[in-house]
Amino acid sequence: MAPAPSDGSPCPSDVLVVEDDPIIAIDFEDRLLAFGARHVRTAGSVMQALDAIEKRAPDFALLDVELIREKSFAIAERLVALNIPFVFVTGYGAETGIPPEFAARPRLQKPCSSEALEAVLRTHGA
Repeated sequence: MAPAPSDGSPCPSDVLVVEDDPIIAIDFEDRLLAFGARHVRTAGSVMQALDAIEKRAPDFALLDVELIREKSFAIAERLVALNIPFVFVTGYGAETGIPPEFAARPRLQKPCSSEALEAVLRTHGA
């Protein structure tokens, strides 16, 4: 998939992808690198993501809302505390039950186009 044309906004250098489906995580990683991210790290669980953030805080994060047997809201809380921008990614639409404190956060609907992914990355990750 060819990357969308850039609008000139900077791309975050270090992106954390929290996604429990390895195929989707690899797809996000490939596209983020094509958009100009220098480092893309992936985590498949809340514990892995919190550990990755503790080791090195990312510049930006994509959070799948529904992970295996858990939701990503503890990660979102940590990112807010560190003032790190993030976007929720979900395949379940509005019925996902995002808590009120995160209701205004940007969301991407899975599957998302490269254009939508790059737009959210450059708009919210810069």
